[in-house]
Amino acid sequence: MSDTIYPQESIYNLIPREEEKAMKAPRYMSKFREQVKLEKVVNKSPNKTMGPAKVEVPMSTNYLLKRSKEPKLPEKKPFKYEDGELHGKPPIPARTEKPLMGLHTNKNFIKTNAVENIMAVPKKVQPVYADTKKGDKQPLENSGLVPKFLKKKDYGQTPEYLLQRREEVRKAQEEYDNYVKERMREGAMKQLSGEERQHILQALKKNWDELHHQYQSLSVVTDTAPKKCRKERLEQEMKQLERDIDMVERHKTIYIANN
Repeated sequence: MSDTIYPQESIYNLIPREEEKAMKAPRYMSKFREQVKLEKVVNKSPNKTMGPAKVEVPMSTNYLLKRSKEPKLPEKKPFKYEDGELHGKPPIPARTEKPLMGLHTNKNFIKTNAVENIMAVPKKVQPVYADTKKGDKQPLENSGLVPKFLKKKDYGQTPEYLLQRREEVRKAQEEYDNYVKERMREGAMKQLSGEERQHILQALKKNWDELHHQYQSLSVVTDTAPKKCRKERLEQEMKQLERDIDMVERHKTIYIANN
């Protein structure tokens, strides 16, 4: 027996019906379509990668000559000065020219040389020093062996920039002192006495000793999370106490605010 199931018979099934066509969804069009087309046209250029489709063949008469691609120097021109004249050595005398003869002078060169040497200022010898066993000499002035700086006008005086820096520090200290005095006058601050400062310092050191004793009592092996956390907490507290102790020891005068 067949398992096919047929619909119930009806007379209405004999009436012809119009075929219903499935309506397709409109085709997707990107909103950047026009922009992409424009960029494609702008960035496109002919013969960009492969070169031109056809290349002109050179003529057989226009072949490559030797040294034709080397740079050509300009034509050589005779050198002339700005005034346009040629300044050079005088020309060689001609064979027909006769030299001047019979010229004499009354100058006594021996006496002249003697007078010049007598009146000349003796040349100052440049001081040198020998820096090797063979006697190699070097100028003494720039060697550092001559006390040139002792002869300066400002030798031994405080430089100007140090004086300016000292004045700035003094003004800053005066402004700070005035601010502290004003705040103390208003009652907002008070200065910590020496006894109170020493008492606070001793208390901080005592707290550090207690934490250090607890830290020394820890187990060598930190194999659990609580041991590790306790060790890190003690280290942080000890570092904070060390910073506080260092601050109190470095500052002799301490001001505290009144609440």
